[in-house]
Amino acid sequence: MQPFKKVIEASYLTVDKAWSYRAILRYFYIQHERMREFLFPEEVYEYLMSLQEFADYTEEQLHQDLDQLVRWNNLIARQETGKARTIEEFKKKRFRYQCTPYTVEFERMLQEMEKGGETFGGSLEKKEFERLYQALFEVEKLVRKNSPLPSADECAQIWNDVFTYFRSITKNTSDYIAHINSEEAEERMQTEAFLVFKDQFTTYLRDFIIELQQTALKIQQLLRSIELTTLESLIEQVIIHQQRVPRFEDIQLDKKELIEAEQEKWQSLSIWFLGNERRESELDMLQIRTNEQIRRITRVVQRLGERHNYFRSRKKDYLHLAKWFDTLPDVKDAHELSAVVFGVFHTRHLFSDHVPTDDIYTDVWDEHPMEHETNPRIRNYREKTRPGAIISQQKQKEETKREHLRHKQIEQQTLEKYMDGNEIHLDQLPVIEPYVRKMLLSWIGKAMMRKDRTLQTEHGHIVKVIMSNEERIILQAEDGAIEMPKVIFQFLEEVNA
Repeated sequence: MQPFKKVIEASYLTVDKAWSYRAILRYFYIQHERMREFLFPEEVYEYLMSLQEFADYTEEQLHQDLDQLVRWNNLIARQETGKARTIEEFKKKRFRYQCTPYTVEFERMLQEMEKGGETFGGSLEKKEFERLYQALFEVEKLVRKNSPLPSADECAQIWNDVFTYFRSITKNTSDYIAHINSEEAEERMQTEAFLVFKDQFTTYLRDFIIELQQTALKIQQLLRSIELTTLESLIEQVIIHQQRVPRFEDIQLDKKELIEAEQEKWQSLSIWFLGNERRESELDMLQIRTNEQIRRITRVVQRLGERHNYFRSRKKDYLHLAKWFDTLPDVKDAHELSAVVFGVFHTRHLFSDHVPTDDIYTDVWDEHPMEHETNPRIRNYREKTRPGAIISQQKQKEETKREHLRHKQIEQQTLEKYMDGNEIHLDQLPVIEPYVRKMLLSWIGKAMMRKDRTLQTEHGHIVKVIMSNEERIILQAEDGAIEMPKVIFQFLEEVNA
C-alpha cells in the first residue's frame, strides 16, 4: 500500500453535499461506539427525519447518498438475504451498511476537535510522570530478575502502560505549551483581569516544574540502566501477545519487523528524556519553556502593575525620602543614598542596535559583544550609494506649479479687495486673513532694508512703504491682533515679467 496515496475516504468532508454525508456518517459512528455495526437504510432515514435540516429529504436521496459513500469507501454494503420472504424482496437487493475504519477514525477525530473548538487543549499533568516512572520500574524489575518472564498478556499490559503514559505526556504538554503561546492567551494576558488569574497560573506551572524535577531524574536513571538488548525477551513476549489477536488482513508483518517497531518506540522514549548526540532532550526543552512562561508572566504582571500605579501620587514616598536624607549626619552618606535611590548622575549612554536576550538571569559577560558602526564626522564624508533610476516628476511639478499660481491669484484678488485706489491703509482695513497679514509684514521688512523704502512684490508690483513715526494702530487678523505703526502701501507701477 502506498503511504501517501490519495485519501478518497475524506472526500465526504469537503464536497457540496457534506451536510448530508456528515450527518449520515456521524450516525453510523455513534452506533459503532454503541457496538451496533450494521444499520439498515430505514434506521438512518428515521434518524435524519428527527433533524430539522432534513425536513425535505427523501428516501431516494438517502439511497443515492449511501451509494456514493460506498463508492468513497466510507461504508460497506452487504446484501441482506436471510429475511427475504418473496422473490421480489430478494431482487430489490435490500442492503445493510457498516462504516469503515477510515470513517470511524475521521469521525472520532472530528468529534474531539469539535469539543476543543479552535483553541489548543492539553495540560501539564504532573502525576503522569509518576505513573510513567512506576511503569518503567516494573519493566526494569522484569528484565533484571533471573526468573522467567510472566505471561505474554501481563508483559504486554506493562509495556502498553509505559507508552500510554508517554503518549499522554507528549500530547498534553505540547498542546498546553501551544495554548499558552497562542494569540488568544497573549491578548488575555494584557488585560487587568489577568492579575486575578496570575497567581493560580504561576502556581500551576511552578508545581509542575517541582514535580517534574523530582520525577524526571529518576526516570532518566532508569532509562540509562536499561539496555535495549536486555529488553529483547520482554519485547518477544509483547509480540507473542500481538500475534495472538486474530485478524483477517491478508498482509501480516513478520516477527522481525514487529520487534524493530517496538525497539524504535523505546528509542523514541529514551531520546525524549535523555536526548542524543545531535540534540538535547525534549524534557530539558519542556523545563526551559515552562520557566520561560513563568518569567513571561512575571514581566506581564510587572507591566500591568506599573500601568496601574502610573497615576498614583508619590508625595508620601518623597516625604519619606526627604526625612531620610535629613537624618543623615554626613553629605557622603547622602550621596550614597542618592546613588541608590536616583541612580548615578552624569552617565554616558551608548546606543547599539544589538537585541539582548529575554533571559533576566543572563550575566553581562554571557552576552555576545555588540557592534556599532560610527560614521566619520568630517565634511567631505559621503556614504556609498548605489546608482538608481531617474524617475520623471514632470506631472507632480506641473501640479505644484498650478497650485502655486492659484494661490498667487487668490492673494492678488484679496489685495485688490483691500486697495483704496492705488493705496492700502492699514488703519482702514477690516479683520484680515492670517496669510495677508504675513505678506504685508514681509513687505514692511523688505522695504526697511532699502533707503527709498520701496520693494518689488511677488506679483510684479513696485510698492512704496510710508511708515508713521508718531501714530500707532491695531491691525486685526482672524488669528489675533498686533499693535504697530501706521503704514500706507503705495503701488507705483507694475513690472512686466
